[in-house]
Amino acid sequence: MILDLFAGPGGWSHALSVLGARDVGLEWDPWACKTRAAAGQLTLRTDVALYPAWPFVGRTRGLIASPPCQAWSMAGKRLGLVDQPLVHQAVADLASGRDTREKLLAACRDERSLLAAEPMRYLHALHAVGDPAWVAMEEVPDVLPLWRQYAAVLRRWGFSVWTGILNAADYGGPQTRRRAILLASRVRTAEPPPPSHAQVAEPDTLFGPGRARWVSMAEALGWGATDRPVPTLCAGGGPGGGPEPFPSGSRKTLSDARARGTWTHRADAVVLQSRREGAGWAARHGTRDNRPADAPAPTFTAEAHRWSWSLRSNNQANATVRSIAEPAGTLFFGHRANECTWVAEPVSPQHVDKPEVVPEPIRITAREAGILQTFPADYPWAGNKGQVFSQIGNAVPPRLAAHVLAPHIGVPFNPDNFTLAA
Repeated sequence: MILDLFAGPGGWSHALSVLGARDVGLEWDPWACKTRAAAGQLTLRTDVALYPAWPFVGRTRGLIASPPCQAWSMAGKRLGLVDQPLVHQAVADLASGRDTREKLLAACRDERSLLAAEPMRYLHALHAVGDPAWVAMEEVPDVLPLWRQYAAVLRRWGFSVWTGILNAADYGGPQTRRRAILLASRVRTAEPPPPSHAQVAEPDTLFGPGRARWVSMAEALGWGATDRPVPTLCAGGGPGGGPEPFPSGSRKTLSDARARGTWTHRADAVVLQSRREGAGWAARHGTRDNRPADAPAPTFTAEAHRWSWSLRSNNQANATVRSIAEPAGTLFFGHRANECTWVAEPVSPQHVDKPEVVPEPIRITAREAGILQTFPADYPWAGNKGQVFSQIGNAVPPRLAAHVLAPHIGVPFNPDNFTLAA
């Protein structure tokens, strides 16, 4: 079997299914387990830190691990960095067969920090019988020093190992999500998959095929295409999946805007020619923050003002803002789910001083977020908005995962299997 620790909603599992393989996922979060069940993925709902390793001994061909990143992520308090010496100690102890987790956990500032040492407990048990044949692990970039510690142990055990940072955009993802990766194998040289994309397209040469340009958000979402609908954009509910400010029956989409205004797809941007109906709209309906629940959605009219749309990752001063003609920045969700918004900026300079006509920010939908994370548009997410956004933000991008896993299971990667917008 292929064992997937901290399996989440199925980023690695979906990649494996596309490649014609399956894994057994260990996951604690009930909503991630419901998502996995709806996607047809095998799951044991359990605490990875408490589940014994012996049921997998002698039966495991590959081991995958993406420990929870909240303790290390820039979106959180990053107490994992404070706890890092304790995590290194736990890995060293587990690699030699000593279980000091209880003592070390009591000293951790964030109890999730020590979960990054759990893969070593399983690896030590499996190594006793010569398993697994290969290992793939993923985390936020700050965990790379820990992966290097794992690598040193695995090399002593006879593995070829590679560690480094991979960018999802270099592998066809519409997001510049950088992740620390560990790849190890007993049967082949461990090395990163060759990138398929680059920030600037590269032509074929005598030394090999070129690379396509990075995939933009507009391309991934199907925006600007005339042969398929533009995804729905609505002002989603509050953190934790609260009610939407607008009833679902009165949602407006950028398709509606295209019908009333003009939707244009240029090489450098996707822009909307429209304006909100009148300068008195805010006085009649309130602002985005205080609009009553039964208020109508803002209407776009045929007045020709040109706006370029960008995605703002959160409401902090240093938030990443990317045009939809580019890949998204790293998407942070969880408690920041409803701070990730589409924002409009005037293309023409004469509109800069007319804030009353600027379309107001629109919160990203779970469907759009899933697509930008390279999940299929119809992926069966379970839970309310907050729970779904949390699953998406914590998942490994399936397209990146498929590039990483394909050599280990001996299946070529087929980009046609990862069509995003529908």
